[in-house]
Amino acid sequence: MFKNIPEVKLGIISVSRDCFVLSLSERRVRAVADACKARHGIDAFLAKTIVENEADMLKATAEARDAGCNALLVYLGNFGPETPETLVAQYFDGPVMYAAAAEESKNDLINGRGDAYCGLLNCSYNLGLRKLRAVIPESPVGTADEVADLVWDFIPVARALIGLSALKIITFGPRPQDFFACNAPIKGRYDLGVEIQENSELDLLVSYRQHKDDARIAEVVKDMANELGTGGNQYPDMLPRLAQFELTLLDWAEQNKGARKYVVFANKCWPAFPTEFGFEPCYVNSRFASRGMPVSCEVDIYGALSEYIGACVTQDAVTLLDINNSVPKDLYDGEIHGKFPYDYKHCDTFMGFHCGNTPFCKLAKGAAIKFQLIQNRLIENGGTPDVTRGTLEGDLAPGGITFFRLHANADSSLQAYIAQGEVLPVATRSFGGVGVFAIPEMGRFYRHVLIEKRYPHHGAVAFGHVGKALFTIFDYLGVKDIAYNRPKGTLYHTENPFA
Repeated sequence: MFKNIPEVKLGIISVSRDCFVLSLSERRVRAVADACKARHGIDAFLAKTIVENEADMLKATAEARDAGCNALLVYLGNFGPETPETLVAQYFDGPVMYAAAAEESKNDLINGRGDAYCGLLNCSYNLGLRKLRAVIPESPVGTADEVADLVWDFIPVARALIGLSALKIITFGPRPQDFFACNAPIKGRYDLGVEIQENSELDLLVSYRQHKDDARIAEVVKDMANELGTGGNQYPDMLPRLAQFELTLLDWAEQNKGARKYVVFANKCWPAFPTEFGFEPCYVNSRFASRGMPVSCEVDIYGALSEYIGACVTQDAVTLLDINNSVPKDLYDGEIHGKFPYDYKHCDTFMGFHCGNTPFCKLAKGAAIKFQLIQNRLIENGGTPDVTRGTLEGDLAPGGITFFRLHANADSSLQAYIAQGEVLPVATRSFGGVGVFAIPEMGRFYRHVLIEKRYPHHGAVAFGHVGKALFTIFDYLGVKDIAYNRPKGTLYHTENPFA
């Protein structure tokens, strides 16, 4: 077991303009801290120093830092001092959110009026002047309870931003020749502050062989067998090979993370991999994804980055899938049309697929280790599978999902898409890790975002509706083009209005 997702320790710093009564901010920020605890169980550290000037700013940020805080709420209990309050975001090493106090009563609008609604405008203006990044929520002015709810929304955003700031992506390549879509420029990674270490498949093979007869293999085999159960463990003889590979990756991560705290992998898995290693790595990849250290297929570095963001947001397993094939018309007519609360059109549906990297906990009953059918045809002539075994296959469990990707264009500029939908409880009748997906207005989104903006076929899947957090993260990272599945009647820039 390993820890690869950060924990957020939230600090709250309150500010007060010196021409306002200091007690107003003191009272209001205490109410916010109490509401965070009462409503969401968040034990936030409350800085003792109320910031009225730059010296106070240095003192308050030091208090938060010494308390182990890695994320901050800067709270405008009243108008606030625009320069010191914005400098908090410059001097504090971690994500910062700004929110402000709403006025409390019609009976207290003389001595008790704080003017934070006005003050937040100057705060935002000064953040822009200094080119400082900060999270400002959609509705950033509220009561104590409302600000506590903003904090609750901020926590998964902060977790992802903290993780990215200390992330290293380790790759084993080169990338597959016919998958140029995964060959995105790496400069965008450095722009985000993410480190990358590129290695050869030979490096991985050498390390794998060095783990032969590792004393820990038996324990990992036992854990795999327990996870799979009797029905899922169709090739017990394969488990020692897979366990050896899991230990290889774990040790490589530990020995190569260097100055970084967190690691994800982007690994090549075909065509040479199964013949040289003796198995397909998909099941091992799925186990890493279920524990917060995703391993993307086909050396997809931006796929790995996207998966990690999803894992930080949800603190749950994620997967990476091909936006793979259309749903047959007879399947749609017989099992989808008119059978769900949202009346999905045929073009709203598609199948998401990969060979077998989706974690066991996200597959429906009957999932099992199998063999890669396509590689079996190519490598073993469709005969009894041996080295092509190791995929984890089954239909994805139904439920809400968010399909998304952060990606770099040919010119290294970053773009992203987010689309919320669901996996339908419809049997796929196919192979691999696969599910029937439904996303409102998917057909238009497919044409005017995925195709129009030259996205690759891989998309990350978070199991839940987390578009709100993802949008905030991408916006904070400076991604200018954040696309989503627009509702009917809201045209894309390239959409033909006469079609």
